[in-house]
Amino acid sequence: MKDRRRVKRDLPKINERIRFPTIRVIGVESEQLGIMTPAEALAVAEEEELDLVLVSESAKPPVCRIMDYGKYKFEQEKRAREAKKKQHNADLKEVKMRYKIEEHDYQVRVNNALRFLKAGDKVKATITFRGREIQHSNLAYKLLDRMATDLGEVGEVQQRPKREGRNMMMILAPKKAM
Repeated sequence: MKDRRRVKRDLPKINERIRFPTIRVIGVESEQLGIMTPAEALAVAEEEELDLVLVSESAKPPVCRIMDYGKYKFEQEKRAREAKKKQHNADLKEVKMRYKIEEHDYQVRVNNALRFLKAGDKVKATITFRGREIQHSNLAYKLLDRMATDLGEVGEVQQRPKREGRNMMMILAPKKAM
């Protein structure tokens, strides 16, 4: 069961919920209506069939605006949805290969990694070893180092090449725009 005081605090301060001795009132067309009591301001708002909404509680005196609260709330939610749409969460994309990769196949992996980095995602370059290939981990290290050099313009090494079991991996992150 929620505490009644907490529920009231969560609600926006509009109309009768505004409890200050005096407030500064802004009209519908953003014009200053002056300093008045909340009761007087509420009467003006009801006359225009609109709501009295607390805009800034920290100002001296607090600022209230006469507006359609439903429309205002809808606009805020719409702006929040647009902002959420525009934000991009960086994913971790993986590029797998073997240390004995042919040149063309290597270029395909580099182009894929380049595309991922330009899209703002991180890239995990993985080289897998089979059987006794693990003895040639120095060649895999050189290949990952070469990839880091080839992608140096758009990406920076976030984690140097390191061996984990039968894999060697390196993580590249997109460079920050200056």
